[in-house]
Amino acid sequence: MPTVAENPLRKPIVCYVTDGKALGAGDRVANVVARVRMAVAAGVDWVQLREKDLSARELLSVARESIRAASEASARRVPVIVNDRLDIALAAGATGVHLGGESLPARDVVRWCRGGNAPADFLIGVSCHSLKQAREAESAGANYVFFGPVFDTPSKRAFGPPQGIPKLAEACRAVRIPVIAIGGINATNAVECLRAGAAGIAAIRLFQEPGETADLQSAMERLHRAS
Repeated sequence: MPTVAENPLRKPIVCYVTDGKALGAGDRVANVVARVRMAVAAGVDWVQLREKDLSARELLSVARESIRAASEASARRVPVIVNDRLDIALAAGATGVHLGGESLPARDVVRWCRGGNAPADFLIGVSCHSLKQAREAESAGANYVFFGPVFDTPSKRAFGPPQGIPKLAEACRAVRIPVIAIGGINATNAVECLRAGAAGIAAIRLFQEPGETADLQSAMERLHRAS
C-alpha cells in the first residue's frame, strides 16, 4: 500500500489552479513558478497549470519549471498537472493531465494512456458541471473529477449558476472516484465542501489574491484538519 507521501489521491486534496494573467505584469513564466513555489511551501497538495493562452513552448517551460519548484519547495511528492495539453504534460514529466469541455474525450485519453503510452500512475482528471458528467467521467476511467462551480466566481459564470453544497454532496455520493470542489472556494467555505464529502478543493484566488494569501500556511493547516 502506498504511503501518504506516495499517494497523490490522499484526502483532503488542496489544489492550486494557476492563472498567470491575473498575476500582473512581468515575466509570465517566472510569476507562475514563483507562485507555485509559494503555494507548495505553504502546504498545497496539488498544482494544476491552467495557462490556456500560452504557446506550447511557453507552457512546456512553465510545466518544467513548476515541477522543479514544487520538488525544491517540499519534501513531499506534490503532483503538477497540466490543463488540456496531454502532449505537454508527458513531455514535461508532469503527474497528469486535466481535461475540460474543449479537451480530447476522456475515454480516448484514458484508453491511449493506459495502452502503455504514459506512466502507469499518470493521473487523468475531468472538469464536470453536472452529476451526469461526473458519472460519465468515472465510466470513462478518469482518476478524479473537478465539480463546480460550487459557489459564485467570475471565472466559472459561463458554466451557469453555482451548483451549491447539496449538488456537490450528491455528486460525491454518486461516484467512487475523488470529487474535488471548485468555484468560489475560499479558506472559510472550503470546509463546507469537505464536510459535504469532497475529496478536496481547488482554487485560484485563494492562492493569488493578497487578502486570501496573507496567512496561507495557517489556512492550509485548517483545511487539512477539516475532513
